[in-house]
Amino acid sequence: MKTDNTYKKISSYEIEPGDVDTVLLLYSGGLDTSVMLKWIQDHYKADLVTLTLDIGQQKDDLEAIRKKALRLGAKKAIVLDAKKEFADEFIAKGIKANASYQGEYHLSTPIGRAVTAKKGVEVAKKLGITCIAHGCTGKGNDQVRFEGYILAHDPNMKVIAPVREWNMDRNEEIEYARKNNIPVPAKKDFPYSVDDNMWGMTWEGGEVEDPASVPKVEKFLTTYTLPEKAPSTPEKITLAFKNGLPTKLNGKAMRLSDLIIKLNSIGGRHGVGIAYMIEDRMVGVKDRGVYEQPGGHLIIEAHKALERYVSTRDLNELKSSLDIKWGYLCYGAKWYDPSMDAINAFNDSVNEKVEGTVTLKLHKGSVTVIALTSPFGLKHASFNNTEGYNFNVNASAGFTEIYTLQMKIANDLARKHASKKKK
Repeated sequence: MKTDNTYKKISSYEIEPGDVDTVLLLYSGGLDTSVMLKWIQDHYKADLVTLTLDIGQQKDDLEAIRKKALRLGAKKAIVLDAKKEFADEFIAKGIKANASYQGEYHLSTPIGRAVTAKKGVEVAKKLGITCIAHGCTGKGNDQVRFEGYILAHDPNMKVIAPVREWNMDRNEEIEYARKNNIPVPAKKDFPYSVDDNMWGMTWEGGEVEDPASVPKVEKFLTTYTLPEKAPSTPEKITLAFKNGLPTKLNGKAMRLSDLIIKLNSIGGRHGVGIAYMIEDRMVGVKDRGVYEQPGGHLIIEAHKALERYVSTRDLNELKSSLDIKWGYLCYGAKWYDPSMDAINAFNDSVNEKVEGTVTLKLHKGSVTVIALTSPFGLKHASFNNTEGYNFNVNASAGFTEIYTLQMKIANDLARKHASKKKK
């Protein structure tokens, strides 16, 4: 039975119907934002301007999305190309941080929200609009990201979150869309939703939500090849890095956004970068998603290996702990917090020496780093005296004795105490 969930607005940045005459809608063209385009017109009696960012979506047809917004009543529908900015100013920070959260989710949606909110505020100010609407639920992370980031850029901006207000579940939204002739990708026999950008595709909904159910990936992972259907012959690729960022693919110089998009095609052909995740949402519940991130996964695996090669043991240990913290801050809606700025500055310093080439082997969903070169690579060990770093092995016994001294003393004391107890 559905419980009464009448939404009550308590935050200073929320508004009531009649407070504004024009709203900027962050528009993806999916179920939520398509339904709310009509809903806001009906309930707030406001004109709608839609903003759809081109951040390298791997499947979406942005022109079709723009036309649909106009057909559903938007006064103006904007598609803004932000691919270069997204890659150079946002994803680049993630690469240097080996972006991941609780496993191999490379944070495509959280990073995408940071750039979308920033550009949303820029466009709203340019058009003289004082209110932004988004399509996030009241049970997820993205409401916190969008609203927090919007206010970080303009504390006077107002926000509408229709999905949080209207008390419709997914099936009711689908029925609302049907009754109002709103074309949406989600249907009762295809209940999945996706957040799509060049860094990854995040799939949720349907049986994916239930940890006990096996996701029917063959129904929704249709952009690339599933691992079991990938070619039987492995493929090798080489990435060149400079200052921690990939600059060349197989010897060809490319801008970062183009390189990521190209790697999506190459990695996708081999079924690379599919991750099943049960993660901790910031709002206190578990959540499962399935992620397609072929290009991102290839870059992160290559970057991690090269970074380890050029960094000392202590620096690698410190960096790995801060990478975990970066991932939690990024996931947890803190992109514009000073703590992120501080970690990003540290990462910039570490990555000054992350330079060289990485050779990767792709095969049936797996990616393996098989070779590394770098002018900053630290010396390696070798069984042959003519190769690697030939240090003075006469010092090794003394090093071992001192290095393991406390372990030896602790075990000796434990044996003596155990012997006394037996007596």
